[in-house]
Amino acid sequence: MEVAAALKASPLFKDFTDVGIQIFAAIGMARAFPKGSALFLENRPGESLFIVGEGTVRLSARNTAGEDVTLGDVGMGEPLGELSLIQKGERLCTAIAVTDVTAVEIRHTDFQKLTAQKPQACMKLLMGIVTHFGQKVRDNREAMKSLVGKT
Repeated sequence: MEVAAALKASPLFKDFTDVGIQIFAAIGMARAFPKGSALFLENRPGESLFIVGEGTVRLSARNTAGEDVTLGDVGMGEPLGELSLIQKGERLCTAIAVTDVTAVEIRHTDFQKLTAQKPQACMKLLMGIVTHFGQKVRDNREAMKSLVGKT
């Protein structure tokens, strides 16, 4: 998988020039996840953003009754764990590879270092994260209600 191409396919990087893509490709790592493996687990520390290159990832979270609720599937170009770039914390959901998956991983620590070197590029990515995350919340209101036991 070519890191720059995977980033270019992501909505987080839609307004980036090729130079901007290369800035993040330099800190992005190609990763492979076999079918059935976890990219990350709910309530575990989150330290990376993932951009799906190929394959499908299923997101789920436990509701107040302790049952797994499927939040949806994501595929090529979609970001996962984007809040981890902003702040380290516990994952809000679990991400499992439904198929063999390739992804680009950008670690929080590498992003923080890049922020000092390329603040404009990092601010642009943060704005893309805020916009994309806000849209995901709006699109998934019903699934979120099921997590807190309201219908």
